[in-house]
This record gives sequence, structure tokens and C-alpha cells, in this order.
Amino acid sequence: MRPPVLAGEMVRLRPIEARDADRLWESLHDAEGMRLTGTTATFSREQIDDWAASVADRDGRLDWAIVPGAVRDGEPVSDELIGEIVLNEIDPVSRSANLRLQMLPDYRGRGYGREAIEHVLRFAFDAAREDGGPRLHRVGLDVLSINPRAKALYASLGFVEEGRLRDVYRDGDSWADAVVMSVLEDEFRDLQAAAG
Repeated sequence: MRPPVLAGEMVRLRPIEARDADRLWESLHDAEGMRLTGTTATFSREQIDDWAASVADRDGRLDWAIVPGAVRDGEPVSDELIGEIVLNEIDPVSRSANLRLQMLPDYRGRGYGREAIEHVLRFAFDAAREDGGPRLHRVGLDVLSINPRAKALYASLGFVEEGRLRDVYRDGDSWADAVVMSVLEDEFRDLQAAAG
């Protein structure tokens, strides 16, 4: 299933496309972003070009480019990728998936990631979608213990800590835990209703 476009006030989410390869390549050279997400794999530029051109049509996952939501005269002001958000490991039987988010450095801590997550969770949990959305029951993730700001963001969106994988990521000469978190469809709906 190709991801649909999801539009909000601050962000618009659209499928990742071949034209996003430059910005995805840039994100792989963001040392702090790589550290905070525990990314240790290395990729060639050719792999990134191939990925950007084909990921939107891969099974078992939905990959969105996060782009600014500003509109002028009915047209987006910019369509340049400022981050990416992914639902992967989608299991239609258990109705669960994993969430991953990465923002480019200039766009962290400004609310773009929060709004992107809210749009993806609304899409993931919407049982009435005519386009046959995933209709999930649970969305999980893991966040590194060295990233308390991200953990607080996820908690504010209804994610609950389920456990901890101790010393599972390298952090330079030391180790970092992975904090396992999830949100269930009813929890998210209750939180959204309470927010009004």
C-alpha cells in the first residue's frame, strides 16, 4: 500500500520519492541524529538513491517524507523533505506496527515531529478509512535512554513504557538502553478526545 498524503497545519506527509535522495543522504551525515537513533549501518549513495525511488511501494511499511505544511495561494510553499516518519513491521494479523521518526537538525524541537506523529497515529488507528488504511491496534517503538527529549515527546502522545533492553546500543565508548514504548488505539483516541 502506497502511503497517502496527510496534511496538517505545520507539516504535510507525502510518500518518499526519488527526489528526496539528497536530503536522505544528508540525514546520514548528521552525527547527532545517527547517535540519538542508534543508527550504525552505513549506506552507499547508490543504495540511498534506490531506496528513495522504491520505498513507497514496498510491502509491510509506510514511509513518509515530512515536508513543511505552509501553503500560499493554495500551493505548498516548499516540498523539501525536513524529516521522515515510518510505520514498519506492519503485522495485519496482530494489527501492530513499529514507528520511527527522524528530523533533520534544523527542524528538531520545533513541533514538526509531534504533528507528524499525530497524523500517522490517526491514520494508523482509523478503522473507517475508505482507502483501507492499516487499522492498527498497537503502535510501538524504542527510544534510546540517551534521548530523554524524544521519550518525553512520545509519552506526551500517549506512548507508555513497556520495558527496557539494557545496553543494546553503543554510544561511543559506553552503552545505551532501548526504552520500549507503545500506544494502543483506545489510549490514543482518549488522549485526542481529552485534548479537544
